[in-house]
Amino acid sequence: MLADTRHARILSRVADVGEASVQDLSDWLDVSTATIRRDLAALDAQGRLLRVRGGGRAIPRPPTEAPFEEAEERPFQEVALTSHSSKGDVARRAAELVADGDIVILDIGTTTSLIARQLRGRAVTVVTASLAVLDELRDDPSVELVLLGGTLRRSYHSLVGPITEMGLQHLRATIAFVGTSGIAPDGTVLDTTVVEVPAKRAIIASAARVVLVADETKFPGTGLLSVCEPGSIHTLVASKRSDAATLSTLSDLGIEVIYA
Repeated sequence: MLADTRHARILSRVADVGEASVQDLSDWLDVSTATIRRDLAALDAQGRLLRVRGGGRAIPRPPTEAPFEEAEERPFQEVALTSHSSKGDVARRAAELVADGDIVILDIGTTTSLIARQLRGRAVTVVTASLAVLDELRDDPSVELVLLGGTLRRSYHSLVGPITEMGLQHLRATIAFVGTSGIAPDGTVLDTTVVEVPAKRAIIASAARVVLVADETKFPGTGLLSVCEPGSIHTLVASKRSDAATLSTLSDLGIEVIYA
């Protein structure tokens, strides 16, 4: 793996979880701890993270005058390029929950675009506001693809806004897959992008079964707004390395937890 690719993945990991140890990064990237230490030193020298004893930490953002301002958004392509293998595992396991003939709503995001890839060749209807999902399924005659309208968010390959939400209000899906920026220790589903939250809530209201998909970087959760309480979720598909305490809490609340 090239150093630039490794550095991008390290920065993505630290940005997602706040802090990562040398050993965690070494295991995740399958490189030596000595290589990780050199990478962290280089990124610290560039001012892109803080080198701390035993690992690396995200650089704190200065407070803004607007307390509810959205966090700076990472472009879809950057997120996709730095995604790790557990997202693919989550997507494959999630796609197994879909039966032929299902009406499936796919939220926007990198994990749901990977689910779309797994649904190629299936006799299902897919409803989405994600242009990444469109790209995955546009040439597949087996899938009936319904693209929601809305305002284009070029940076994240998606459609959002009142038109998107109104379209969802008239739908009744068999199953929906929803992404998240984080899951709080009490099971609350969070998101950092304000404009996405109303659409996520509309997806949840439109589906008979709601499946939350999350890799281990979404535990513990961070986010500006609450998307829903855990009671709105029927199933969670999560990577095996996700926070055990949060998964136990969700299971105790009656949510089906499936490990990828």
